[in-house]
Amino acid sequence: MRRAELGLYLVTDSGVTSGRDLVAMVEKAVSGGVTMVQVREKHSETGDFVDLAMKMKEVLAPYHVPLIINDRIDVALAVDADGVHIGQKDMPYALARQILGPGKIIGLSIETLDELEVANDQDVDYVAASPVFATPTKTDTARPWGLDGLREFCLRSAHPVVAIGGMNESTVTEVMEAGADGVAVVSAILAADDPQAAARNISRLLQASMGNHQRQNNRR
Repeated sequence: MRRAELGLYLVTDSGVTSGRDLVAMVEKAVSGGVTMVQVREKHSETGDFVDLAMKMKEVLAPYHVPLIINDRIDVALAVDADGVHIGQKDMPYALARQILGPGKIIGLSIETLDELEVANDQDVDYVAASPVFATPTKTDTARPWGLDGLREFCLRSAHPVVAIGGMNESTVTEVMEAGADGVAVVSAILAADDPQAAARNISRLLQASMGNHQRQNNRR
């Protein structure tokens, strides 16, 4: 996995699309600058999840955007997805790696510094600081990290970091300045009237933040 692929990481949630076609919205978002897509459908039957994942894979292939499946390793295997994202209560990381093999991406949600220390000793591809800010799209999480917590998280992480929770146009710049490698966005794109424009605007903010980091590093 390339670190840059974490830049604008879209996580799906059909509950915020106001009944619009999720696959079509994701394609618009990708054309606007999304660099990775995680399909997260907590309440879908297995057959429906596989069908959706296959459609997503077909849409993403021309853009060379990785397809990540949330939690469901069986679905990831069924559609030959690029990887999975798992939480602390899902299948243990070591077993997930054993099943998927070394060529697949595995991301891991982290809610405490103790969990981060454990992850530092594992060959995960990236870790997610979850959540940075409180968000209505995911309520079963620990206390938000906040910007100071995220800053410490990024300093202590041995792996690339994606920030999730409350990511939108008003927060992505400060989150990137805190050290994140990317942001995981849900409603700021999928609930927008124009997902392509929303993705494009956030992508521009991310690129500007990355440019600022590069200029600061060049001055050192």
